[in-house]
Amino acid sequence: MTIRNAHPKTALKLGAALLLAGALTLSGCAKKAPAELPPPPAPTTAVETPAPATVSGPTPGSQADFVASMMGQDTIYFDTDRYNIDNADAAALTAQAQWLMKYPGKKATIEGHADERGTREYNLALGERRATAAKNYLVSLGLDAGRLTTVSYGKERPVALGSDEASWAKNRRAVTVTID
Repeated sequence: MTIRNAHPKTALKLGAALLLAGALTLSGCAKKAPAELPPPPAPTTAVETPAPATVSGPTPGSQADFVASMMGQDTIYFDTDRYNIDNADAAALTAQAQWLMKYPGKKATIEGHADERGTREYNLALGERRATAAKNYLVSLGLDAGRLTTVSYGKERPVALGSDEASWAKNRRAVTVTID
């Protein structure tokens, strides 16, 4: 006889009996309290954990790191109408090459600049010769030429405004800028 075919009162009794049997079965599985409780945890002393070290300064390998490492040697300066590398320029370019060799995945652009005197075309050509001279020197120190590009801004991006020798001297330059 199944519960479905049984009389409603019988089905109710069978259902109640099944429910009671299930409850008794489950109550037998209940955990009993242990005879003795474990001891409480021992008091802990506060241990000071050092704070994680914070990196101060620029990210290694970044343009900011390059500029900070060069301490002003990211730029070389030229005499009027010149693009030759002198001893001071050679020292700056050597420092640049050492930094670039430390980061072999880094590329750089060398920007050539001129002062305001002369025509736009002349200054663009002079800026290109200055950037190329710096690039060639870096390549002679062992850098892969494929990592270096040049661009000339001529007299279009002066760092010093003024029509005097001090301003012109600051604008006759080649600047190395690292790129990703």
